[in-house]
Amino acid sequence: LYFHSGEREEKCIIEDVPSDTLVIGNYKVQRWDIHKQDFLESAPGLGMFVTVTTPSAEILLSKLYGPQGTFSFTSYLPGEHIICLQSNSTRLVAFAGSKLRIHLDIRVGEHFLDESAVQAKDKVNEVNLRLEHIIEQIHHVSKEQNYEREREEKFRKTSEETNSNILWWAIVQTLILISVGIWQIKSLRDFFISKKLV
Repeated sequence: LYFHSGEREEKCIIEDVPSDTLVIGNYKVQRWDIHKQDFLESAPGLGMFVTVTTPSAEILLSKLYGPQGTFSFTSYLPGEHIICLQSNSTRLVAFAGSKLRIHLDIRVGEHFLDESAVQAKDKVNEVNLRLEHIIEQIHHVSKEQNYEREREEKFRKTSEETNSNILWWAIVQTLILISVGIWQIKSLRDFFISKKLV
């Protein structure tokens, strides 16, 4: 994907990641050229601050990269990780009016095969490498399923607690209404008796 950003503007993306999962991000920055009325292929002199925050608000990664680069991190907590990108432009905010286009590719839990290494090996080693790659993918899918199972269980517990609270609230409301009705009947009866209308 790509998105547009101001020169001093910070843009964040939320990525829901299970624990112990490798996340790899590739990005490229292009700067708007006023004369050509188009984005330049690269943005020389510009770099990107990449900050990754865990669900518990700890900073997992905070580093300055060039106009294009690759960052990676391994999650140790399951949940929503916030990945923020901001240019290192030194212009003052009032003069930093240039638009940037940031191309971003995020891969979660993938381990890519080195095709050159595969081609250099004989057929047995190639099958072995591909088998290891498939086993890693199976482990990743298993982690994803466990993470989704934990989230579903947490959601189910929350739903059950909410339903239980609603039931008790309905019972309390009914008791309050009954007691107010009884009190009103008793008050009216006492009023009529004191006025000798009954």
